[in-house]
Amino acid sequence: MKKALIVWGGWLGHQPEEVSALFRKVLEAEGFEVELSDTLAAFDDEAKLKSLDLIIPVWTMGEISQERVNHVSAAVQSGVGLAGCHGGMCDAFRSNVDWQFMTGGNWVAHPGNDGTSHRINIVNASSPLVEGIEDFDVVTEQYYLHVDPAIEVLATTRFPVAEGPHAANKAVDMPVVWTKRWGHGRVFYCSLGHQADVIEMPPVKEIMRRGLLWAAAGKETFGVKREQKAYTGMQDSQA
Repeated sequence: MKKALIVWGGWLGHQPEEVSALFRKVLEAEGFEVELSDTLAAFDDEAKLKSLDLIIPVWTMGEISQERVNHVSAAVQSGVGLAGCHGGMCDAFRSNVDWQFMTGGNWVAHPGNDGTSHRINIVNASSPLVEGIEDFDVVTEQYYLHVDPAIEVLATTRFPVAEGPHAANKAVDMPVVWTKRWGHGRVFYCSLGHQADVIEMPPVKEIMRRGLLWAAAGKETFGVKREQKAYTGMQDSQA
């Protein structure tokens, strides 16, 4: 049975407890053993983190020790998946650049605030994470992020929609859903999810479900590759 750890807290306006419960329900329906924690002390035991298949942070803002970030990073590098949404992953621990490097981006603004109507455009429809999902409209925060050029973008949104100083620039397509690698681990992020009702939207919930499962399969995939490499090396030595 695969194991997932969901760590929730930080700014309560993002409903971290409710969002965590939703993710738990999704994962348990897929046969996962899920542990919920409302303290960052859950990141203290590096060996335990490495025994997991998936880590889901749901913690907006706040502060985290460098040691705890190092533990999460080491676990992900070993093959454990990291997945999350909205501010719970990419507006967490604003002062820690190592966290931002690992997750692939960091929130900087949401022009128009909550209630902004905008479209989500699927841009990599051949990916199994978004295959069969059509472009859709949402009314919620539209996240403007600073992003890692190494990410693989699966969905975007067009800026500007709301007025602001950014509107003086040309139109830009901002990543909304992406994946990246961190060592042997898989990282998945979706910027939607201001509150639990946004995640409950059918296309958002399905994208999150697929993303959680994809990230959690990284250790298994790495293990298969490692076994194949060992087998190939054995063949070479016997040749």
